Parts: sequence; structure tokens; C-alpha cells
Amino acid sequence: MMKLALLILCLCLSGFVYGTQVHRCAPDATAQAKKRLAFHFGPDKRIAIGKDVKIPKPLKNPAGRGEFDVLEVLGYIYKGTYRMRFIYGRIFGECVLVG
Repeated sequence: MMKLALLILCLCLSGFVYGTQVHRCAPDATAQAKKRLAFHFGPDKRIAIGKDVKIPKPLKNPAGRGEFDVLEVLGYIYKGTYRMRFIYGRIFGECVLVG
């Protein structure tokens, strides 16, 4: 019984630590999300961007070695919810939007 309780505690804490990751390009991704929605739907006062930035698994570079970071941001317009994923290159100290 004690082992089960310890296992549950470890799983809960690992989920908590994983969920609190902050990527250095997160502010840029939220700014890009607002620009993207304004570009596609025009200027609208109902555009809102979620505060949470999810970090899915990185993408492998198809041209060779290395990986790209993926950041996922939610945007809202009136009753619509839009999930946007931004791909950033891993360049030291910079946030380079690739796709």
C-alpha cells in the first residue's frame, strides 16, 4: 500500500513539474498568435490569446541533425477556438520563427 501511495505521489509531482515548463520563446509565440489571427480575420476587438503556451515534442530536422522546438498557443475570437503551433529554430540566445 505504501509503494502505491509513493508511486501516485511521484506521478503527480512529475506531471506538476512538466506542466510548469516555460520556453524562452513563449512571449514571441503569443505575439505571433495575435498577429496571425488579426491577419486572417482582420482587426477585431474580440481577439484573445490564451496565457498558457504548451511545449509539444520537438520536430526532427529533415535536412540533417538537430531539432526544432514547437510551441502551441490557443487563440479565441468570439465563440471560436484556434490552436496555433509555431516552429522555432534552436539557435543560441535567439527566437527564430521557422514555420
